[in-house]
Amino acid sequence: MSDQEQADIRLEFSRLKQEHADFDAAINAMIAMACDPLQIQRMKKKKLFLKDRLMALEDKIIPDIIA
Repeated sequence: MSDQEQADIRLEFSRLKQEHADFDAAINAMIAMACDPLQIQRMKKKKLFLKDRLMALEDKIIPDIIA
């Protein structure tokens, strides 16, 4: 993997991590304001999708070391 590709992946990882944190804050605010439970559940689903994407990017950044 080239340095440019790795830098792009790290940039995407940082962006998604920030978006994940934003979703977390939004969900907590929605819970505190007693918003629609269905809307909260949808937000949680989007947050979980972001977490899965973060894990996939992290796997690309950190190579597997076969011992």
